[in-house]
Amino acid sequence: MEWKGDANANKKRESQFTEELSESQLSALEYVTNYAQIRKSEAVQTIHEILQMSNVDREEFEDAVVKIKSHAKIALHFHPDRLDPVKKSVAEALLEQGVYKSQFETLLSSGSVSAYSGGPRDLWEERLFGGAYQQEGVSNSERPKYGALDLMRHSDGPAPRFGSCYFLLSPEVSYRSTYTYMDSHQNPVQKGTFAEFDDMMAALLEEIFLRDSALGEKDLRSQKLVDHLRVNLTMPFSDSSKCEAKRNLNHYIEAQVHGNIRLKEDVEILVADPSFKGTPTGQILEQICLQYAIQLYWHMGFAMWVDEVPSDFRGPTMPSLAKRIAHHGYIDASMIGSAAMHLKHDPAAWRDRGTEKEVLQELKLLWHVLVRYGKPLRNFKL
Repeated sequence: MEWKGDANANKKRESQFTEELSESQLSALEYVTNYAQIRKSEAVQTIHEILQMSNVDREEFEDAVVKIKSHAKIALHFHPDRLDPVKKSVAEALLEQGVYKSQFETLLSSGSVSAYSGGPRDLWEERLFGGAYQQEGVSNSERPKYGALDLMRHSDGPAPRFGSCYFLLSPEVSYRSTYTYMDSHQNPVQKGTFAEFDDMMAALLEEIFLRDSALGEKDLRSQKLVDHLRVNLTMPFSDSSKCEAKRNLNHYIEAQVHGNIRLKEDVEILVADPSFKGTPTGQILEQICLQYAIQLYWHMGFAMWVDEVPSDFRGPTMPSLAKRIAHHGYIDASMIGSAAMHLKHDPAAWRDRGTEKEVLQELKLLWHVLVRYGKPLRNFKL
């Protein structure tokens, strides 16, 4: 399905924004594009049927897709205070190096910690990109960086499970990215690029049609989505501190960015958790934005009283872990980060809870609890 007068413009933009990619990165993009091309006919049929049954005007839908391709940004979620193997924080590395690195380079992940040759992430990337990154001579720096396409513009980002803060990239970066409907480690059937995006739109419309929800948005119908995309994607970014979080842990369009992500050229906005305000980490985040000309916003944050932490969401050990790391009777993102830092510096102090890997997993799960059940941080400031 080509969007009236848009096909040639998109091909020109894609060519322009993929010029600096390596052979392996271009190969990955081509592989996913060809895969989506094979599924195009079925996807187009699904789109046609759902638009018809939902009484959505075809031209309005086509305009919504044009708005995605010209305005939608990819969000990269991260925890700024996590330490790499040499005990440098993510924020410090970003400030010093000016680039956002892949998990194969940092050995850090808010998802699967398996970025090494022959590991689970390596194997699913081989499947996803047709072995593009398993070719001889491919370096770790060439590997894709993972984010989520920000269509709904939730204040806490499209995939907050992966980090308390997030960068919003220039829309041009989206043209050198591949997409999967939901997390790539699950080997989803629907994949695409901006050159072949029908599979993504068909999956999105189908979920809305069947569930009345998608991408963390409840009570969502096809017309409501189309109206939102046509209007809100073109609006200036709003103050996140005044917007309620959507707490979307599980439903997103994953984006795999191919090529370098340079803070100066590719990042437009940083949305940070307010628990870092006034802390050393927060000061570094502010320096990053000043040095690389990035707009800084703060969202509402997440905080939670210790005695409200449930034992039936992410495991029965969550209440005791929350009690251990809390200050003034509550937890927030910076407290979880401080615990992760202490674990790295003094793993022996945490042996009563397990190995370093096990405790890091617990802290990751506690962050999920905080996103799901936490309240705005301003309610907890004493």
